[in-house]
Amino acid sequence: MRFEFYHDGLDNLPKLSVDGTVSNSIHFSHWQGNQTPDEVKADTSTEIALNLVVSPNQRKLTQGIELVTNNHFDTDGVLSVWTVLNGERALDLREQLIPAAEAGDFSEFSTENGVRASIVIQGSDQATPNNESGSPLAAYLSGKVVSDDAEAYELVLPEVERVLRNTGDYETLWRSGWEAIACAIESFEMGHSKVEEYQDARLSLITLAPEVFSPSGFNPTRHAAPYTAISRYARGQIFLIATPFRDGWTYRIDYPYYSWAETVERPSVERHNFGALISQLNEIEQNRDGCWKLDDSEMTSIVKFLDTSKTVTPSRLRPDELVSLIQAELLSKNAARV
Repeated sequence: MRFEFYHDGLDNLPKLSVDGTVSNSIHFSHWQGNQTPDEVKADTSTEIALNLVVSPNQRKLTQGIELVTNNHFDTDGVLSVWTVLNGERALDLREQLIPAAEAGDFSEFSTENGVRASIVIQGSDQATPNNESGSPLAAYLSGKVVSDDAEAYELVLPEVERVLRNTGDYETLWRSGWEAIACAIESFEMGHSKVEEYQDARLSLITLAPEVFSPSGFNPTRHAAPYTAISRYARGQIFLIATPFRDGWTYRIDYPYYSWAETVERPSVERHNFGALISQLNEIEQNRDGCWKLDDSEMTSIVKFLDTSKTVTPSRLRPDELVSLIQAELLSKNAARV
């Protein structure tokens, strides 16, 4: 097996599309629209790759194709490619591979070292491909920020086994990112940040204490929500994330992070049309410096309250008011389907 980062020159070549989905290829991917063989499907592409490695039908599934490609750089992409390239050798690291992939693609906390390894490779708590700050490991190995995905793969793939077996040796690369996640988890454990579940609507209200963002508090122009901590505690299929700020609350409504992918074990999450809800919110909103808007700027974001510069700004609505309105909206949709 050999790896080549996807480019137009590969269009007419038969290939194994691992994690990403590209044309004229056999898919081993969890991305929406994939045509991965049913017998190896799993929630992360890394687990799909592990299933392929152990399959007695591996030769049939790959049709003997030796070229492996992917069209983006992230933790799950790197680990699934590495697994296919290394075959049975990767099986000894199954318990390290899957948690790291879950941390990278789903912002989930399965193990500490899984989260830390993902930070080393991908460098982000938020599960977004093509992370603008680049891979910390690639930057460390090259001595500069690496913005080219093909170069990042070339640098990182030979280091994967060492990162997974000796994650502590890379502490300088994961320490700051890990501390931010640990701070958010501690906030939930101490009861400063909280989750309330509304199971009838499969809605989670996540109330974040400002200190989870930084010692100086929350600034919506700089800080994203701590999804790795949130996914550890919230169980709904819609997240209402609220943080007290100035004289109101900042809000965002999101789907769980895993929901962007095609999953097997994790439940499918229905996408909703919240246009009517947004109109209702804007009618009752008292802060006229902002507006409730549909937002798809991130992989799982749905709705935000934004100012004219598209920056999160505080709403005057209380969390219980929003819960009541969202709950009613979701329950009415459920009733309409019965």
